Amino acid sequence: MRNPFVMECGEFHVNYKQDTALFKIARVRWRVLAMLALFFAFPLISSDYVIGLVTLCGIAAIGAIGLNILTGFTGQISIGVGAFLGVGGYTSAVLTAKLGLSFWVAVPTAGLVTALIGALFGIPSLRLKGLYLAIATLAAQVIILFVISRWDSVTGGTSGLVLARPTIGSFAFTSETSYYYLMLVTLIITTVFTLNLFRSRVGRAFIAIRDRDIAAEVMGIHLFKYKLLAFFVSSFFVGVAGALLGHYTMIVSPELYSIGVSVEYLAMILVGGLGSVFGSIYGAVFITLLPVFLRLGVESLSVVFPELGAIFNGLKEVAFGAVIILFLVYEPEGLAKIWRNIKDYFRLWPFSY
Repeated sequence: MRNPFVMECGEFHVNYKQDTALFKIARVRWRVLAMLALFFAFPLISSDYVIGLVTLCGIAAIGAIGLNILTGFTGQISIGVGAFLGVGGYTSAVLTAKLGLSFWVAVPTAGLVTALIGALFGIPSLRLKGLYLAIATLAAQVIILFVISRWDSVTGGTSGLVLARPTIGSFAFTSETSYYYLMLVTLIITTVFTLNLFRSRVGRAFIAIRDRDIAAEVMGIHLFKYKLLAFFVSSFFVGVAGALLGHYTMIVSPELYSIGVSVEYLAMILVGGLGSVFGSIYGAVFITLLPVFLRLGVESLSVVFPELGAIFNGLKEVAFGAVIILFLVYEPEGLAKIWRNIKDYFRLWPFSY
């Protein structure tokens, strides 16, 4: 029986529901709700340009979460994410622009088609790992882009296809604000699904394969089944991101899904933090906004150094590479770890020692 004269200190879970809650502490739940309210109110205080940038960040975050499921949580390296974005974008473009299907049917279908193709290229993962698997996924990048560029009757070849913004009845998501809300809802669904995935048996199997695949197999985890499932789930979200991006920019073209895009998405999860859902979001925001802030810096310095504007693309590549190297050397766990360190410091302050 509980002593009424003893003051309890800490968080106590008295039933299974409390112990398995996604956010176990009340103040964390209120913090999450406050952040969601802030995100929903964000367009009311921002310009269309800023809303557009945030929309691009959110779409990139959906794809980065998908890639992190495969690489960060399951340990399967992929360099073909750019091509899988293209599969999602082109599938949605063909279904809506050529077959006349609704956006709301085309996007999940694009995710499923991308997931099936991703699982197909994930078959070598049973025998390959590390650098060899990375080369196999690089082959997927080359093969898919070759098909997209040459299948003129379906994809439009190098000219690409033109898409339209989605509609609900007479309402069209033509404004930056409306598409922002569409992106935000999709990102929330993706985040909640992924957080719950790694609290399930399937997610724990993914992590076991990442940490030690031989030990996982000894424990009864079917490696081939779960590796293919990781490719399937990861590619699904990448395909959805590709479809959303295609309808946002209203064009799909082979040059939009080059190997450079794949490297950018790898940089997102490296900078954000491998094996972290929120780290994927941090990394997507950081890498997407890096060229924007670099351009602002170049424009402000071009008054003193006029030649900087001419070499902006080179500076962007240098900054991109330098950021990746610095994070790998000084903080391999990425922005997610930096944010945890900040929270831990203020949680213990002023007795941080």
